[in-house]
Amino acid sequence: MEAKAVAKYIRISPRKVRIVMNLIRGKNVADAFAILKFTPKAGADVINKVLKSAVANAENNFDMNPDNLYVATAFVDQGPTLKRIHPRSRGQAFKILKRTSHVTIVVKEK
Repeated sequence: MEAKAVAKYIRISPRKVRIVMNLIRGKNVADAFAILKFTPKAGADVINKVLKSAVANAENNFDMNPDNLYVATAFVDQGPTLKRIHPRSRGQAFKILKRTSHVTIVVKEK
């Protein structure tokens, strides 16, 4: 039995979120929350929110015990990229790529 939570179109680069995601993959939910609480990265807040949602889905929809849950699968996919233009000297224009992420977390019971 597994419960899943997905956050789409998060306005942070997938590369930045993957750094934090690799810290919690395979850990107990309680350990994962402790790691996220003390990780000083922007992606930690996003992942914390998605993990809370996955635990709530497991508890409410599938009657799982939250104490026995662990992070079975956790991955970040790239969403659509917002393209912006930044004017430079001599009439040039440089592209600014504002990347988005799709965060997915699956929790299972031991």
